[in-house]
This record gives sequence, structure tokens and C-alpha cells, in this order.
Amino acid sequence: MKMMRKKIKLGDLLVSAGAISEEELMEALSKQKELGMKLGQTLVQLDYISQDILNATLQQQLGIEFISLAGIKLDDNILALVPENLIEKYRAIPIEFDETNPNVLRVAMSDPMDIIAIDDLSIATNYQIEPLLCSDEDIDITIGKYFGNREAMEAAEQYRAEMQSEGLSQAEEQEYNEDVENSPIVKIVKGILENAVRQRTSDIHIEPMETQVRVRYRIDGALQVVQRLDIGMMPGISARLKIMGGMDIAEKRKPQDGRITVMVDRKEFDVRVSILPTCYGEKIVMRMTSKEGLTKPKSELGFSPDELIKFDGILSNPHGIILVTGPTGSGKSTTLYTALSELNTEDVNIITVEDPVEANIDGINQVMVNVKADMTFAAALRSILRQDPDIIMIGEIRDEETAAIAVKAAITGHLVVSTLHTNSAASTITRLIDMGQEPYTVADALVGVIAQRLVRRLCTCKQPRIAEDYEATMLGVPGESVTIYEPGGNQNCGVCGGNGYRGRIGVYEILPITHTIQKIIAAGGTSDQIEEQAIKEGLKTLRMAAANLVLNGTTSIAEMKKIAYEAEDMM
Repeated sequence: MKMMRKKIKLGDLLVSAGAISEEELMEALSKQKELGMKLGQTLVQLDYISQDILNATLQQQLGIEFISLAGIKLDDNILALVPENLIEKYRAIPIEFDETNPNVLRVAMSDPMDIIAIDDLSIATNYQIEPLLCSDEDIDITIGKYFGNREAMEAAEQYRAEMQSEGLSQAEEQEYNEDVENSPIVKIVKGILENAVRQRTSDIHIEPMETQVRVRYRIDGALQVVQRLDIGMMPGISARLKIMGGMDIAEKRKPQDGRITVMVDRKEFDVRVSILPTCYGEKIVMRMTSKEGLTKPKSELGFSPDELIKFDGILSNPHGIILVTGPTGSGKSTTLYTALSELNTEDVNIITVEDPVEANIDGINQVMVNVKADMTFAAALRSILRQDPDIIMIGEIRDEETAAIAVKAAITGHLVVSTLHTNSAASTITRLIDMGQEPYTVADALVGVIAQRLVRRLCTCKQPRIAEDYEATMLGVPGESVTIYEPGGNQNCGVCGGNGYRGRIGVYEILPITHTIQKIIAAGGTSDQIEEQAIKEGLKTLRMAAANLVLNGTTSIAEMKKIAYEAEDMM
């Protein structure tokens, strides 16, 4: 054992190392029970110490190795050595045997100083335990990944057994579903939501089929089947989510929408629930968002250095319209919130109109559209203009009236940021004109357009190959011998789990409105004329930007094809 076999108090160790003060320790100890966390987590939560400094101090003072579980594929046989109840109780995950001593089991722990835990693990496994320090986040993700589905399936079995043993009639079953707080259904729904968060899911699909319920997660833009449940689970799942989302539990014939707030691993997530009746039951789709996920630093959006300069240049305009365009799921909201965070200073008044508000940002006044109360985008905007705004964010320009108010606000000295559903930056300009705005007012109001898409990043297990001739032409380097990468598809890869991709990156087409382009717009020029001039001025189209990501090995040519529109030019 590398660790000293005596009880060491974490707080005393951190104080003696100078990482925290005695007063901070006392405050954390008094808050610990209130927050329901261990001391280390409490200190990090109170911002008295960072997780990195906490880890470094423990490593240095105790000689305990720190391990990151990201990218490690664990052996099921080794995981089975420790009972699941002990893994969850002590937040301890067996990793491997020591290379030099097969009697020593190396175990990742969020609290490697817990002597009682180490003793219990040693008794349970009949091995000597070498504790390794691991972050709480890594432990949570790993437990969810390897044990989450198992727990949900056990809950499903329990639910089915209860239904069969009680022999409930349809009316009694309805009553049972309404009283789900003490039901295994709670565990099933909780497990589905928690596992989704830990696997970076954007959407959850719960789909009733003829004999089963299929649960799919959309991860990095692609749907993956994660669970199959008995069809008898569906009424309970639906009832539980209706209760959580404030919907009508008795209504099964009409579509319903609701909203749920859940806490997973001490982070708050907003879940928008949509329920749609189908021939086999109610299909449920849940969109997962978090404040942290939408408010990223601009350095994490995937801008190239040149694109970052253009982005900053557009945001520096004191008034005018900035539009972000792209289809659903292309990252528009993240770019908008990032732009607002950049502009959010004490000396400006920022007001947003959204449907719905996707993330709350301190210092920004956010208004939610409510059609039933006649609070439409246009109605909200008219009221907002009397609230002395400097910057206005409109969730989406959907109609002629909203477009007219946005243009008027921009011309009268406000900065307006919004979204449109168009295919390219240039076509966004003509879309505004098609919505009834005069070309000369659009030319005067518009200061920049950002068209964007998301492509999946290749995992580190990617495989190189030489591009075919037609692919080199597609990438803008005809006749050249270039190396591109394909997803490796390594089933043993602990990073991507065998699908070849991990995470996504933005692809951007940034069009600042210069004087020359203003003239073309005012003269009623077409989107092709606007784009032709913009390319002369240095515009990189979405296709060009995607080609660069393929050439530098960030993504695959298959991902590029999904966002390139000029199909006839590509082949």
C-alpha cells in the first residue's frame, strides 16, 4: 500500500498544506450537512479551493496517484469483483490489478482517504486495495455508464412483477400510475435522465412499439439505442413525466408539452418534454439543455483565428442586426448566448424575447413568449422598445411583423441579435427582403450574418487514408495527394465506445456587411451576387470551412457531405 494506514482528516491536511484557511474549513464543515456532500466536494462548491488544487494537494501530501477515467474501457470481470452496492456507497471503481503484485487491486475513489471504505473493499474482494484519486465527475459518469442501465432494468422488472402479482384492472393501474412517487417507475425515469446527462445527450426519445419500448439518446447529433423495455412500462413512464412536467395525466389523445428541471451531479438541467400520441401509445421526446452548455467561452465554439477576428468585429458594432442562421440543432442558441455573454456588461441594458428561455443569464432581462396571453414575438418587442434597451435578442424572426420591428429597432440605434432558418449567409439577406422589408432598409440595418452547422469530431482512434481523386476535388485540392481520416470504429476504444466520433465542432460562414455588399443589397441583388462579392472579400463558405476541418483531420469527409449544399459540384 502506498497510503499510510492511519486515519487522516482531509480538512487538517489541507490546512497544514496551506491550501485553505482554518476559517474556510470551519465554514465548510458547517455547510457540509446542509449541502449533503463530502468535505472535498463542499470546499470546491464553496469556491474555497479548486478541484485541480485539491487533487494536487492530496497527491503531493499522501503520494496518491491521480487517475482520469476518460477514455479508459473497464474490464467487466474486474468491475464484478466489487459488489455494486459498495461501488455506489463508497464511490469506488476497480480499475486493474497492479502489474508488479497481482494481489493488489487498484481502485479509483473520490475519497481515497476513507480507511473504512478501503477495509470494506478489501474484505469484499479478498485483495489488497491501492486507492487512486479520481474526480467526482469521472466517478459519476463511469457509474452511470456501466451500472445505470442495469439499475433501470431491475426497476423495470420490479414494476412488471408488481403489476402481475397485483393483477390490477385498467382503472386500478391508472390510479397506481398516478401515485408513482413510491413506484419503481421513478427509478426508471430517473435513470434515463441521469444516464442521458452523463452521456452528453441532447435529446431523449422514448418510443412505444408493438411489443416493447425503445429508448434512444441523440449523442453528437446521431441517435443511439440505449435501452429496450417491456411495453407494459410505457403508461407508468408517461404518467411520471406528465406529473414532473405539469401536464394533464388523464389526457392521452392530444399532444402535450411540459418542462422539467432536474439536478444531476450537482448541475441543473432544463428538460423540455413533448408528448405525441401514436398508434402504440404516447411517444415522448425530451430536449436536454443546461446553462453551462449554452454559455460557452467563444474560444470553445470552434472558430478559426480568422473567424474569431470577424466574429469580434461584428459584435463590436454599436447598432444594427446580427443574424445567426442554420437548421434546428446546428448550435445557433449556443452562438447567440455566447454573443450575449460577450456583450453583457454593467453599462448596457440587454433584453431578450425567447420561445422558450433556454438558459438564464445573470444581468440579462429575459422574456418568454406566451401566445395564449397574446405575448407574441412582435407584441413583446413593441413593449421592449419602451424599456430603454441597448441590445435586443430575438429568439427567432418568424414573420413579417417581427422582421419589421427588428429592422426599425436596428436603424434607430439598437443592436439586435436573432436567428433565421436559412441555408447560407447570403440567402439570409434575401429571406429578410422576402419577408417584406425594403432592400435599402435591410442594407442599412444588417451588420453581419453567421451561418453555421455542427459536425462530429473524429475520435483519437481515427484511421488515415489517401483521398480518392473525386474527394480531393471536393476538398478544393484537385490533383493533390492528401491524407484524410476515417472513424476507426475500434469497439475497445474507451473514448468513443466504437462509433468513431467524440463531441462536435462548429462550422461557420461569417459574412460581415461591407459597403460594397451594402450597395448590392440596396440594389436588390440576388444571394448569388452577394456571395460572389463576399468570396472576393475573403468569405469562406460552409463547404470551404468543412473542407479545412477534413484536411486537418478534425472530421471525416462523410460529415462534410452532410453540410455541403453544392452536391452537383462535389461529385
